[in-house]
Amino acid sequence: MKQLCSIPLLLCLLAIPGALAADEPVDWEMVTRIRDEGFNRSQVMETLRYLTDTIGPRLTGSPALEEANEWTRAKLEEWGLENAQLEEWGPFGRGWSFSRSAVHVLSPRQVPLMALPRGWTPGTDGPVTGTLIKVEIESEDDFEDYKGKLEGKVLLLADSREIKIPVETEFERYAPDELAELAEFEIPPEEREEWVVKARERYKLNKALNEFLVEEGAVATLDISSRDHGIIRLRSAGSREPGESVGVPSLAVAAEQYNWLVRLVEDDIEVVLEIDVATQFHDDDLMAYNTLAEIPGTDKRDEIVMVGGHLDSWHPGTGSNDNAAGCAVAMEAVRILKALGVRPRRTIRIGLWGGEEQGYLGSEAHIEDRYATRPEPDDPEERELPSYLWGLHWPIETKPAHADFSAYFNLDNGSGKIRGIYTQNNVAAAPIFEAWLEPFHDLG
Repeated sequence: MKQLCSIPLLLCLLAIPGALAADEPVDWEMVTRIRDEGFNRSQVMETLRYLTDTIGPRLTGSPALEEANEWTRAKLEEWGLENAQLEEWGPFGRGWSFSRSAVHVLSPRQVPLMALPRGWTPGTDGPVTGTLIKVEIESEDDFEDYKGKLEGKVLLLADSREIKIPVETEFERYAPDELAELAEFEIPPEEREEWVVKARERYKLNKALNEFLVEEGAVATLDISSRDHGIIRLRSAGSREPGESVGVPSLAVAAEQYNWLVRLVEDDIEVVLEIDVATQFHDDDLMAYNTLAEIPGTDKRDEIVMVGGHLDSWHPGTGSNDNAAGCAVAMEAVRILKALGVRPRRTIRIGLWGGEEQGYLGSEAHIEDRYATRPEPDDPEERELPSYLWGLHWPIETKPAHADFSAYFNLDNGSGKIRGIYTQNNVAAAPIFEAWLEPFHDLG
């Protein structure tokens, strides 16, 4: 079994001076000890298996993420880290989970469908049936076309799409020349503003659509997975805000089967579906949590070096690549340091975030609580939107602790070796990381 590699991350945690020349001496004895502990006594796969095989999907606000928060806190404490705690932030809103999803075509022939409920949508309260129709709803203006026509219907929300024939490898390891190309600095495209505009429109439409579909008596909605080959990738559709409409049951269907349903409807063939979905909203605690723990520093203990990744995931899979792998590697890095009895000059803090998939909410809350704040929008309409849909407002106001924050190493790139670090277009950082990673070039 291949192991996730946390060793290159360790030297980065230990080597954070104020400035570093490219010829900074390497502590080869420490490198050897780290490699020995990591290769011969690693617990990274045990950590990953528990997060994914035992706990499973970790949607923010769900009992599973609550379990993962507490398990990681206890494990870090067991390994000897100090100040192991759950950092509260929020309110996030209602929690949500599902326990059953069974969708069948009853006619023109009986076929089970691969479909899973979208986040924060209601269940069906037992099996329900409905006739399939295709709708085109791009804005609230389109509601008028469907008034009085949705009672007892299951709605296809999206168009069919082309399925890629798998003639090439889906995932490839970067070749040396590709890594070199990634190291080149490029002028970043101006994509955020366009994305924000579209996301705001979708957010507002979703709220209105939830209410409209309930009023019209629709049975459920179906959307197409954004991945091929039977993989179900989805986004949320209901609402986690207390008091808001959660709409009707909504599911994402495997793309190949969704295309088939669209073809049947376009051929004027009546399609009857049976849907049985069990979901649950969790309203006992509207707050959410990050897991934090520390290895205290010595002479520069007030300065912070941080490592982490997001602990939350979406619910269709186990969240192994996104991002239990990153959390397991970060946890393994601090475990190795404690096992070796390392006494760093600066305090090393690990942060395992919640709410990342909903807009970097947990890490943002940590920053705002301790280090810096960004002003709220002047536009009252923009202020009513979730913070991840706000524009970038200035100036950023730093807090006193910001001056002692040295670096943060985030890992959210899936499994596999750490073969480089994205420097966020920081030209000065590149030669520093090149020097730090040199002792691990033999690992590939």
